[in-house]
Amino acid sequence: MKDEHITEVLDNAALASLSASELGEIRAHAQNCEACRNALAAAQVSAVMIKERAKVMTEPSPFFQTRVMAAWREQQAVESVPAIVRLWRSSRALVSSMALATVALGALSFVISAPATTTLDQTASSAYSAESVIFQDNDDQLSYDQVLNAIYTDDEDK
Repeated sequence: MKDEHITEVLDNAALASLSASELGEIRAHAQNCEACRNALAAAQVSAVMIKERAKVMTEPSPFFQTRVMAAWREQQAVESVPAIVRLWRSSRALVSSMALATVALGALSFVISAPATTTLDQTASSAYSAESVIFQDNDDQLSYDQVLNAIYTDDEDK
């Protein structure tokens, strides 16, 4: 330790935690080295300041307890609201706009596809004859007349 400076020792350990032999070596070295003497003096001053600061009791402001209790009650009030209500409050605008968009798109799809639906209904009604409906002929195969009637009915409508 005589060849080394004591600043590393003072940086790594508190002055109060050093043993008497280590303090003796530090003081002996500090007598011969001015940089180490300054470091030792700074360590002693900081140790005294820390002890004095630890003795001081800081009283909270008069309204500290009131503010803390108000914040705690507010937090409890927020937590007492059911999660679904908090979720609805935060997403109300998004859900409402999505519902409105869905209704608008649904209405537009009925308005735009209405002519195509009537053509499809006419084609479907011409594909089945009155006889097949009355006699409940549930064959999935169409006759040649039904196929030709469905093909040429589409051409005449255009």
